[in-house]
Amino acid sequence: MRTAYRCRAYPDQEQQAVLNRTFGCVRVVWNRTLAARGARYAAEGTSTSHAESDRALTAMKKDPALAFLTEVSCVPLQQALRHQHQAFTAFFAGRARHPRFKSRRSRQSAHYTRSAFTLRGGMLRLAKISTPLRYVWSWPDADVTTLDPAMVIVSREPDGRWYVTFTVDAAAPFPCRRPGAPSVSISA
Repeated sequence: MRTAYRCRAYPDQEQQAVLNRTFGCVRVVWNRTLAARGARYAAEGTSTSHAESDRALTAMKKDPALAFLTEVSCVPLQQALRHQHQAFTAFFAGRARHPRFKSRRSRQSAHYTRSAFTLRGGMLRLAKISTPLRYVWSWPDADVTTLDPAMVIVSREPDGRWYVTFTVDAAAPFPCRRPGAPSVSISA
């Protein structure tokens, strides 16, 4: 089970530029891959696998018109493809609606896995950003210096506020007792 801690972030101008460029690249990869999936399904009637979309990302990076994709960390781009694959899996299982194109006017986010960030002593460093990202830890019950996040999500809301979310693997909670059921005692 995973739990998440969301905090306000305060990137400086240079960090904002890199993160905005990353958001744009994530959006381009998502939208182009979504369009390619739709075109392939319309033409051939077959779906696109995650491996095929991953190969398409490699081809996009080699395209001179999309050379800007190499200026940002590749992890958020790969995560966008992974999320799109999960969205289509949920759609075909009947649990969600068809994935939609991303807009630059909505919430922007980039997902960084463990290979693209470090969190040491409460200082968060992201790939392709030279200085630590400043944020305000707002969880008094949790110590950020002992946190071992599996993923970090940096986002910007349409109103301009920035956030960083730390997702952490956590133990499953005990199930709640049903009303009227006898209480069970667990001894160690």
